[in-house]
Order: sequence, then C-alpha cells, then structure tokens
Amino acid sequence: MPAEIDFCNAADLLPHVLSAARAHGDHLDVLVLDLTATSFMDSQGIRLINDVRRRLGPGAAVRLVARPEGITSRVLELTGIRRDVPVYDNLAEALAS
Repeated sequence: MPAEIDFCNAADLLPHVLSAARAHGDHLDVLVLDLTATSFMDSQGIRLINDVRRRLGPGAAVRLVARPEGITSRVLELTGIRRDVPVYDNLAEALAS
C-alpha cells in the first residue's frame, strides 16, 4: 500500500486492490493489506478497508499489517477497526495466521 492513504487516492486504490484479489478467482481465503509503508492514513483509508471487506467474496478474510508505533496503527485503533480486522506487526505473522 502507498505511503499515504487519504481522500486524494483512496477511491483510486479500491479497484486496484479488488483486481488483485479477483486475480485469485474464487479461491481467495485471506487478503493481506500491508500498511507498513503507509505513514499517513485518514478516515478514507478506513473506508477503503471496509469497502474491500464488503466486496470480497464470501469466506474471504482481510488481515492488516501495520507498524505498531506508526500513525497508521493508531488510526486503526482509534477507529475501532482493530476489533473487526486482525492487525499484525509484520507480514510473516499475518501470512502465518
């Protein structure tokens, strides 16, 4: 995911994420969004995550990766999305879950 996710690019990211997910056909069980390079995210980033969750096929789960000390992790916590979507400190943990 990009360094910033906000009102300028969140809407454009949605078709790219969904296209990557659909490239796996109906066999997608887990989609991991790696936010470790994302240093800024506003409410549009949360909306993007929720839109992806709603549009994935049945049975497909979303996992997030975010640096624990980063602003992105704090936004995920403040908005409460951490209650609904597992957030991992690194990609290896997310893939192993």
